[in-house]
Amino acid sequence: MRFENKAVVVTGAASGIGLETARAFATEGARVVGVDLDAEAAKRAAESLGPLAPQVDFEIADLSSADACHDAIAAAVERLGRLDVLCSVAGFAELVHFGDVTQDQFHRMVNVNLGGVFFMAQAAMPHLVESKGNVVSVASVAGLIGNPYNSTYCATKGAVVNLTRALAIEFSKRSVRVNCVCPGSVLTEATKNTRIPDDTDPALFGVMVPPLGHCQPDEIAEAILYLASDAARYVTGIALPVDGGRTAI
Repeated sequence: MRFENKAVVVTGAASGIGLETARAFATEGARVVGVDLDAEAAKRAAESLGPLAPQVDFEIADLSSADACHDAIAAAVERLGRLDVLCSVAGFAELVHFGDVTQDQFHRMVNVNLGGVFFMAQAAMPHLVESKGNVVSVASVAGLIGNPYNSTYCATKGAVVNLTRALAIEFSKRSVRVNCVCPGSVLTEATKNTRIPDDTDPALFGVMVPPLGHCQPDEIAEAILYLASDAARYVTGIALPVDGGRTAI
């Protein structure tokens, strides 16, 4: 019960890593507000939580908007009374040939994968300073090393890694820790349904297979909870690979 009576916000909480993170926090006593774009998925997620459902409320928001991020934090703090942990999990990937990336595709991914993390942290930080809380964001191994046909995603996740470092330094004397997790190959519905574009080189995809194979979303949630816990009191500004050895290759 590392998070008993703690107030936690988890974005992307209706599915995948976000849902398992919300579930893990609730299991350890936290009160959670899950933020997601998909209202129907949020309803299904609430049902899947079973006896933990009373500990998790859902807020529907499009985190590609800075105003929506600030509104989501305000709504969460109104429900919870405080904020101890912000977990920014929401994001998406697309496999696209670099030359085929449109301006709309680029802006949407930047606004969600980077803007959502940035503006949620901006809105949350005054509350986290007050509670001496922390931020754990989900970046990716794609923010540390390259992926084929994934240029915009790699750019946004690399930005999340360095944003983490910048905020960790800026708020170090105000007792707010800021870290991120860099998952490798995680078996979520989103990754299972990823479409591979035509005319790709299959050999290039070999670099994306970790030595230990794929993992489940709850295994990433465990790493998130460690970084958010008091056990990581001396840990800030890190990008923790949870990648089955991919970055060791």
